[in-house]
This record gives sequence, C-alpha cells and structure tokens, in this order.
Amino acid sequence: MRKRNNSPTAEPESAATGTLLDSDPDLKHRPGGGAAGLVAGGQQDPGERRTMVRPFRRLSLVGKIKRVLMWLLLVYVSVPVIIKLCPSIQAKLVFLNFVRMPYFIDLKRPMDQGLNHTHNFYLEPEAGLKIGVWHTVPAQLWREAQGKEGEWFDSTLSSSHSAILYLHGNAGTRGGDHRVQLYKVLSSLGYHVVTFDYRGWGDSDGSPSEGAMTSDAVFIYDWLKLRLDKTQLYIWGHSLGTGVATNLVRHLCDRGSPPDALILESPFTNIREEAKSHPFSMVYRYLPGFDWFFLDAITANNIRFASDENVNHISCPVLILHAEDDGVVPFHLGKKLYSVAAQAKSLSQHKVQFISFPSSLAYKHKFIYRSPQLPNILSDFLGTAPPAA
Repeated sequence: MRKRNNSPTAEPESAATGTLLDSDPDLKHRPGGGAAGLVAGGQQDPGERRTMVRPFRRLSLVGKIKRVLMWLLLVYVSVPVIIKLCPSIQAKLVFLNFVRMPYFIDLKRPMDQGLNHTHNFYLEPEAGLKIGVWHTVPAQLWREAQGKEGEWFDSTLSSSHSAILYLHGNAGTRGGDHRVQLYKVLSSLGYHVVTFDYRGWGDSDGSPSEGAMTSDAVFIYDWLKLRLDKTQLYIWGHSLGTGVATNLVRHLCDRGSPPDALILESPFTNIREEAKSHPFSMVYRYLPGFDWFFLDAITANNIRFASDENVNHISCPVLILHAEDDGVVPFHLGKKLYSVAAQAKSLSQHKVQFISFPSSLAYKHKFIYRSPQLPNILSDFLGTAPPAA
C-alpha cells in the first residue's frame, strides 16, 4: 500500500490561516488570537477569562455586604420591639444582677479578697429568704479580729467607732474589687463598714426589684442601728445604690429617724434620665419613640429610683461625690441632683455639699476611693476628724 501524503492539504490550510492573519492585523494582537488560538477552537486565554469573571465577583461581594447590613438593620429594629413586648428584659438590664464579677470568688471567705478583719454572715429580711452580709471592723481592730467569730464582731459595734452602711450599684457582688478597695479605705479611717448583696445578687436569695432592694436596705439599717447604740451611722450609696440610698433615707426621715449623713457617689437624678444618658442607649437615643420603647418599659417594671424627688423629703446632711470623666453616670446628672438638693426646703437647715474630681485624675465611675483627699473630704463634711483608735 502506498502511504497517503497529507502535506499538500496542510499547506493550503496554513496558507489560508496566514492570509486571514494578514488581512486582519488586530487579530494578531488579541489575547488568544493567532493560529494557536484558532486551532484551539476559539477558546479564551485564562487571563482574559479571569478579567471577565472579576466584575461578577465584585457584585457578589456587594451582595454579601448588603445582606449583612440587612441583618444588622433587622436586629436594630427588633431589639426595641422585643423590649417593648417583654419589659422584664429591660429590668434585667437595669439591675444586671446576673453579671457576677469577679467570677469564681467565694463570698463566704472575704479574707481571700484581702479583708481578713471581715465577718461574713446571713440575715433574713423575710422568713425563708437570706441575704449575704459583710462586716469589716476598723483597721485598728485588725489584730484582735483574727480568728474571731460573729459574736465578737457584733460586740465591736457598741464601741466608739462610727459605722457606714454601704449600698453598692448594679452588676457584681459585695466582693467587687472597687468596692473592696473602698471598704479598706474606710476601715483605715476608723469606720465599721457593713455591706450586703440585695436579694437576687451574689449569694442572696430571691429576685430583684426596686421595692425589694429598698426593703432589704431598711432591714439592714435597723439591724445595724440597734447594735450601734448611740454611735453615728452614715449611709453611702454608689451608682444605682444612690437610688436605693435616697429611697432608704426618705423612708427613715418620713418615720422621724434620719441617719447622721448621706453620701452619694456617682449619683443620678432618676432612672429615666440615667437610662437615656447611659452609653448603652447611644445607638437608640435619637430613635423616634425611644421613650416609648425603652423608658416606658422601665416604668412598667415599677423602677423609678427618683432621687430628685426623694431629696425634697430628706432632712440630714448630704455629700455628693462625682468624677467629671464618669462614663456610666454622666457628671451633669450628679450636678443636676445637687442643684435640686441645694434648693430643697427639707435640706435648708442641713449641709449639702458637692465635690467634683477633674478628668485628669481618671477616677471615672468607680475609682474615687483612690483620691488622697478623700479622708479630708469626709472629715470636713462630717465635722469631726476621722475616728481614731
């Protein structure tokens, strides 16, 4: 058999291809052009294919961003609706009693927090309901306190040392670090410090409400006053605890037994104004219907903490301490409360003092205890030198 020669056929094809390239010069410069491109059946070069796909990928990214924004908008709109439908959520956000900081501390062992002259015990403001209490004796009694039981701690309350009932704010427990540091400062100045966790906080039973917190404070005050005999008893409230403190003092004044003085650290006027000024409300503050969605939900839980009303029924010396850089309770609310108190008829015969701490000191919301001036501020306000041993 003779071998078929295909070369004559191939030559015309090559010639035809060459003629086509010569007749269309641009074809030579196109990606995928030329003989190789045509022989490949018109397939595009991978680089060109990537160039064409890129716009579609950009569109896909834009679509994902839009989807995320739509979800964020949905969450933003849903939060106020959920809070309005379930006002109890707003109550939890006010009290924050479920936030226990620091974690993993044993409230039965205050010595673990450096308070080895502190006694932990429990009282029952109502039958079957116990609340946890700490009693820190003056630092001058530190050595004697070692190894002592509750009976000894109770007996020290009849000494000449004055006492401070401390009412803490929301979140955390009586073992919070900034609270413990304040107990140490006050103890070093010669004061007994009694503090407790409201029902629903720390290791105390029950669930929180403004009425229950005030009721617990009245109970502890009466318990303490009974044991102090004739020594002075001051009430110190911090943050949300200032609302409890003014409720307590109003109650005491109404029944004719005011405390010796009221000290308010980082106070606000009332819970509605505080909620509106709180950093958490920033993203909703200018939302139409903010009051209806959020603030009315607080009122629906019977939460008011109306210190600006209470001061008109208080008849004892009032000291207000506030840091200018407080980011939780704005400084202007403490200043506003002072203005109301200074004009209150019930306080016209009593000292009302406002002490501010400049932003440069960085005391913020809970570090006023660091002020080296605090001992002098207290002694000047209370009219006596800090109790001595």
